[in-house]
Amino acid sequence: MPHIDNPLTVGILGFGRFGRVLYKILSPGYTIKVYDPNVSDIPNEIRCENLAEITQSSLLFLAVPIRNFETTIVKIATILGDHTTIIDVCSVKSFPAQVMESKLPKSAGIICSHPMFGPDSYSPYCELKMVMHPLRDLHHQYENLKSYFENHSIRIVELSPEAHDRLAAVSQGITHFIGRALERTGVRSTPINTLGFNDLLGVIEQTCNDSLELFKDLQRFNPYTDETIYRLEEAIRETHKLFNSTGESDGTEG
Repeated sequence: MPHIDNPLTVGILGFGRFGRVLYKILSPGYTIKVYDPNVSDIPNEIRCENLAEITQSSLLFLAVPIRNFETTIVKIATILGDHTTIIDVCSVKSFPAQVMESKLPKSAGIICSHPMFGPDSYSPYCELKMVMHPLRDLHHQYENLKSYFENHSIRIVELSPEAHDRLAAVSQGITHFIGRALERTGVRSTPINTLGFNDLLGVIEQTCNDSLELFKDLQRFNPYTDETIYRLEEAIRETHKLFNSTGESDGTEG
């Protein structure tokens, strides 16, 4: 894995579970500064004391909950550096893209991103995926940032915010919905687990380890999730009806 020397200062606004993952990924190649007034264990050498300091970074990653995203954008809009590029890492894309375009000053660069991994699935030893889109690449940061991630075993998938949300409503929305639903039914491991059931238990563990607030945000801020969940609920009802239909089975389970 090549080391990339880069004189740019990168800011991370928000040092929760995912902000710490970002720090691990970016610190080999960038000078990192972090701001989060709600976290006490940020090392002094990377801590910013105020919001005005972090907003002067060349690249500023916003690792804040989706529900706080618009409020955060409004707070930083008037104090951004003249050559700052904002990168969001929200799990939905149309909503933050619209907020950034409408609320940030015209001098701000904007890159949309969604790392398709989280604090529990990140590993520097596995190839991971990340969605990126140069929404307003005024300061020409997109290609360098894309190359950096690719050199750190993160494959970049380029999608528009709308295309991302349509796909994520299925891949992510359904996964989190099913994980939460199964957890609420009290599903637990048994002495006779099949491989398929073990996979379901993995879905429960992965999705329910995230906060309930994240689950709600994924459902609420993706404009295509409701339609996907409605189709899933209808499919469950139709599948339930099959119990009363006639048919033959060989009695085995995969």
